[in-house]
Amino acid sequence: MARIAVIGIGNVLTGDDAVGPYVVKVLEAGWELPQEVELLDAGTPGLDLTAYLAGLEAVVIVDAIKARGAPGELRVYDKEALLRKSPILAVSPHEPGVREAILNADFMGVVPPTVRLVGVIPQSVELGCALSPPVQAAVPQAVERVLAELGALGATARPRVPPLVPDLWWERKPA
Repeated sequence: MARIAVIGIGNVLTGDDAVGPYVVKVLEAGWELPQEVELLDAGTPGLDLTAYLAGLEAVVIVDAIKARGAPGELRVYDKEALLRKSPILAVSPHEPGVREAILNADFMGVVPPTVRLVGVIPQSVELGCALSPPVQAAVPQAVERVLAELGALGATARPRVPPLVPDLWWERKPA
């Protein structure tokens, strides 16, 4: 059973919001992960993210984040930093979000001891099936940060030889 999960969250139909699933697909194609690590594209789970957290020792979440900075900049938050802000009232399809799911998991007694969010500042989350150039350029850095987080947890990945082509099904042009 997996003790660590890398969870990409986001809507693949709204531009840079797809960065979480995109990073998961790049990891899946380019890296062999230890058996205790599970890669998940969770879409836009809201509070259902709580179920993904249950039973894990650690989770690394990858998502587009609302933060000050230039598009494509990375931010990494631990559980304590995520919980510092007050919960918010759900007013969009992205809410409740990561913070609320962690609070819910904590209330239920199933929150992993280690939670990291690797966030990428988006340029656009408008309707579209491709990452913007600055967010696309940030993907290798996000992948490296996820690999570093896994390494710190004792789960060292090996490059896949040869690497596969990432299954970015949402970017394919109709035939």
